Amino acid sequence: MTKSKTINLGFEIKMPKEKILELVKELKEAKLRLRGRMFNGKIISKDTHRSAVITWDRVIYVPKYERYMKKRSKIKVHNPSCINAQIGDFVKVVETRPMSKTKSFVIVEITKWNQ
Repeated sequence: MTKSKTINLGFEIKMPKEKILELVKELKEAKLRLRGRMFNGKIISKDTHRSAVITWDRVIYVPKYERYMKKRSKIKVHNPSCINAQIGDFVKVVETRPMSKTKSFVIVEITKWNQ
């Protein structure tokens, strides 16, 4: 009886199986477990030390004026070497344990490339 290896990250990733295995291996080496919140955003800045900054827009209702207001959220994320997302790419990020003072999210998938 042989055991089949399944990859269960708790959500679906649309990437080749080899890339997913590479991502899982890198997360395991860094002792990172995916948990908590998940966001989609656009990379606006990239650092040489496997870091990036992503942003996304959201709409808030202001009861006083009975109108909606646009706001932008911005977070720093870990950019694994197997994914290596570039500025302008739309990515999916998932929360992990804190990796530094400001970084506690990791990129798990590029949803749309920069054209």
